[in-house]
Amino acid sequence: MYFHASPIGGIKLLEPRVSNHGIPLIYFSKKRENVLVYLSNAIEKYCKETEFDFSGKWTKWGSYGFHKDGTQHIDEYYPNALIDTYKGVSGYIYTAGEIIDSSFQVQIPDAVASSESVPVKSCEYVPDAYEAILAAEQKGLLSVLRYEDTSQTQLEWIERTMQKEYEKAIDRPEYRHFIGGKFPFVKR
Repeated sequence: MYFHASPIGGIKLLEPRVSNHGIPLIYFSKKRENVLVYLSNAIEKYCKETEFDFSGKWTKWGSYGFHKDGTQHIDEYYPNALIDTYKGVSGYIYTAGEIIDSSFQVQIPDAVASSESVPVKSCEYVPDAYEAILAAEQKGLLSVLRYEDTSQTQLEWIERTMQKEYEKAIDRPEYRHFIGGKFPFVKR
């Protein structure tokens, strides 16, 4: 079984789209809990909430990674990031029985990509992505590092990284708007 998350309902056939990697793919995970982070994009959500005028392709944001055992961890890079990004956001988790693996190396544990359209086997409506993430955390399927529990070393890394991200994002005004709004320490 393969899982794919989308804010769009009613999809019967998942089709490849050009991704961050520049080629048309559909991303899947063998673990349902790993796709929960894709139900919302913090950058897009923040820009829409602050009425930032943007009509281009949204930069994707995901402050998550994986422990050595392959379990996903979600890290809050700013206070209440989990609530800000996911609370009240609904979406859909699609399942597929079989896919044709594109052989593209996604470099994410339990993830595969297809360059071919994939029929949907079933669809689950997720009424609140935040609640779904908390439920998965409670079951031990993923972990969350809250901002207030972040080490000083990690906070310093976040500060350096977000400053670099802001500087590199010259041609991505929506990303700069997000960084400036969520990371007030960033020098503009």
